[in-house]
Amino acid sequence: MATLLQASGLRAGYGAGDVLQGVDLAIERGEIVAVLGRNGVGKSTLMKALIGILPARSGRILHKGDEVTGLASDRRARLGIGYVPQGREIFPHLTVLDNLRLGRLINVAAGALALDEVYGYFPFLKERARQRGGTLSGGQQEMLAIALALVGRPDLLLLDEPSDGVQPSIVQEIGDFLVKLVAQQPIGILIVEQNIDLIQTVAQRAYVMDKGRLTATLDRDAIADVATLSHHLAL
Repeated sequence: MATLLQASGLRAGYGAGDVLQGVDLAIERGEIVAVLGRNGVGKSTLMKALIGILPARSGRILHKGDEVTGLASDRRARLGIGYVPQGREIFPHLTVLDNLRLGRLINVAAGALALDEVYGYFPFLKERARQRGGTLSGGQQEMLAIALALVGRPDLLLLDEPSDGVQPSIVQEIGDFLVKLVAQQPIGILIVEQNIDLIQTVAQRAYVMDKGRLTATLDRDAIADVATLSHHLAL
């Protein structure tokens, strides 16, 4: 497998303090990797640093072996790193179709994902194509946000808390979709998540974060154990 993303010694933060304290991680093509930990340990900060919203203060980030540490977030997106932040951040006043059309502009060089392919992933988007994004349910908005990232044909997808504010049946649907996606497409996924059911559905391995550091790596057997996950999530 080709390494899609590698971070080494990554430090980033806000103001005078570093939240990330020298993070080392790698994501391979064809796998889903979770980042676990209590609230406030730096998980979302990690995602922002990887996509470039938050500049790295030291360390390196490589995408498919190429240095991206100093690149802006829009440049990283054009290179193939998709990002769905916590809270979704779709364009609420635009229609579903116009949201997807904007997403197709992210990575023009890779060739935009056909809308019919997106509708194949999420059929309800075709039915709601003329509906404003902000009028969709929370779960539907999350699916639209994922679709918005995918139409740019990323090879790496960063998902920050996709279950947040989403009803359980839709969370399961999102999990099943992500598993199917990595089976069908040459893509890797890094997911920050607190929902045990979703983690157990999708993750092949997981990093545990505490106080801005990755303190452990869990294999599939450890992920399958609810007590282990609950301990690391401090539930």
